[in-house]
Amino acid sequence: MEEMRNIERVEGEDRCMCINTECGGFGDDGSLEFTRTEFDKTLNSEAQQTFEKMIGGKYLGEIARLVLMKLNQLKLFERLSVDKGFVFETKYISDIEKAWGQSLTQINASASFKAQRQRKQRKDQEILTCLKLPFSLVDCEIVYLVCKAVSKRAAKLCAAGLATIGNCIRGSRGLDKLCINVGVDGSVYTEHPKFSERLKETVAILAPKCKLTFHVSEDGSRRGAAILAAMTQGRADQPKQVEVCLQPFRLSVEKLQDVSSRLRKDMIRGLGKHTHCRAPVKMLPTFVRAIPDGREKGDFLALDLGGTNFRVLRVRVVEEMQKLLKMDSKICAIPQEIMLGTGEQLFDHIAACLAEFLESLELKDQTLPLGFTFSFPCEQKDIDKSILIHWTKGFNCSGVVGEDVVRLLREAIHRRGDYDIGSVAMVNDTVGTMMSCGYRDQSCEIGMIIGTGTNACYMEEIKNVKRVEGEDGRMCINTEWGGFGDDGSLKDIQTEFDLVVDGDSLNPGVHVFEKMISGMYLGEIARLVLVKLARDKLLFGGDLSVALLTQDSFETRFISEIEEENTGLQKAQEILSELDLTVGPVDCQIVRLVCDSLSTRSAQLCATALATIANRIRVNRGLDHLSTTVGVDGTVYKKHPNFSEKLQETVRILAPKCDITYLVSDDGSGKGAAMVTAVAQRLAMQSRILEDIDGEEEEEDQEN
Repeated sequence: MEEMRNIERVEGEDRCMCINTECGGFGDDGSLEFTRTEFDKTLNSEAQQTFEKMIGGKYLGEIARLVLMKLNQLKLFERLSVDKGFVFETKYISDIEKAWGQSLTQINASASFKAQRQRKQRKDQEILTCLKLPFSLVDCEIVYLVCKAVSKRAAKLCAAGLATIGNCIRGSRGLDKLCINVGVDGSVYTEHPKFSERLKETVAILAPKCKLTFHVSEDGSRRGAAILAAMTQGRADQPKQVEVCLQPFRLSVEKLQDVSSRLRKDMIRGLGKHTHCRAPVKMLPTFVRAIPDGREKGDFLALDLGGTNFRVLRVRVVEEMQKLLKMDSKICAIPQEIMLGTGEQLFDHIAACLAEFLESLELKDQTLPLGFTFSFPCEQKDIDKSILIHWTKGFNCSGVVGEDVVRLLREAIHRRGDYDIGSVAMVNDTVGTMMSCGYRDQSCEIGMIIGTGTNACYMEEIKNVKRVEGEDGRMCINTEWGGFGDDGSLKDIQTEFDLVVDGDSLNPGVHVFEKMISGMYLGEIARLVLVKLARDKLLFGGDLSVALLTQDSFETRFISEIEEENTGLQKAQEILSELDLTVGPVDCQIVRLVCDSLSTRSAQLCATALATIANRIRVNRGLDHLSTTVGVDGTVYKKHPNFSEKLQETVRILAPKCDITYLVSDDGSGKGAAMVTAVAQRLAMQSRILEDIDGEEEEEDQEN
């Protein structure tokens, strides 16, 4: 697809047009003479369709035959003898590389082997006949190497042409990096065992800034013609109309920079003593004042509440091994009636689950420190005091909002009276993610989650945290960036589909940013887009199913599955069929385009927020260049095939002076909670030691 402004023989400046390159004629002017071998020149003495005759399946077998004849003339075979009359088909190259490439030792001249091959595969019988048996194992290896050399050159030359096109498209569109799909057909690509792999490897070298995804065509000459006919006969505006529907999800770099500027201002408001209450991005102090330094040690309990399941763990921090070891764990389901019941019911359920866990390990008589991951918006008053601001993720327990959740947990444990817990460190799951990664990489000062929900934390200069006393040092800030836009600041980029999802949620108008990018909502946004396209007769022939019209029927995981490089279109067919929809190849492509549009916007918006934090840290510290690590968790980031790559690419654009390393968390909400508790204990111990030293010095002064 070439930019029309570059096609001088066609009028028009806007949009693109498909160009048939006819690249087979490349070199007919002599420009490839330096690469043509004596065998190419024998095959193509008139130098017509030069490039095609060096790489096309019609000619590869003949090139191989000419090479074998040359080797025969030079008497380089042990037993094999070939003459001018034998034919070597291109198909033999694939067969030989497939069989001999897997195990050269299997190819031998034994009569039983030859007889078996002759009975099973006619082509192999033809090959053996053409090679004028008897032959030696060395001869077999030579023939294999000839086939490999011929096919490898073809793949590399083809890749050079394809890389040229990719680089040309990227340059025409002014992109730093191009992500594009390549439709492929032809027996050489589809049947040769190594051709596609060699081609892709070479393209990656020659076009490093182009990410090409290859899709093998299904009967392109007929289905492709039918699709083109459908587009030109009464449906010529279909692609344009689909694009009009998806255009609101396309965000330019300028728009992302504008969004970043808005978030930066909201972050400053959230940190302010007097502006905090009105700020949609709450910037909550966590009272975590340090990242791990490797000296933490001991046994800890960890509780993790943030979804429909609740976990309890016992974690051992081993100083000598610099490891966090999950010793034991238990998962308890949280029934829907408890998620929507009273706070007392919820915390009694948690206390009961913890009691069963301790009893199974015979630990009820021990009083262990506990890290409590409570993945909901809270305002922390101290490391062990946290006030719930509001519920998210489908929870709506009464009597908890505005209360200290640590106190509610202790009260539930005391109501039981059969065990107790030690000091409690209140941990947001994002903080846990940062801390668990910080134990492995002590430059990790940002934590980010993009899964069911989304959030981030980072180490802020204490002097900027106006609601906490002190000027020196740093404190981890829980941004609660999911609330970005709750004051209406993102209305210009909210689509009609975002507004419906927000309106139908349990908390309309709350966590607007999260509802645009996180896993809990992406699938439903996609479903709404598909319904609109079908109603506009741009999808599924205008037909709708009861399943597709059912809220939340299109799961977010479908987006990841449909965007998989090799299996995505087939998976789209299966998923849509399960939703009782009759679909064709064009429908699957459009659904894939919808999924790509939504995941790209999600990655770009998440990257915008992350870049805003990185830029703030750099400016705070007066650095020309920042090198830092981000601890990451969440199913969207980890399971979507392209999300992390899109996010990282956007961060590089928006934070060019920040060198960011991404470290995927190993159980941040569990092990990370234990690490927060361990760091808190280490700091408390250091504080006690300093107090003891100060006391000794005072006593010595008095004695003197």
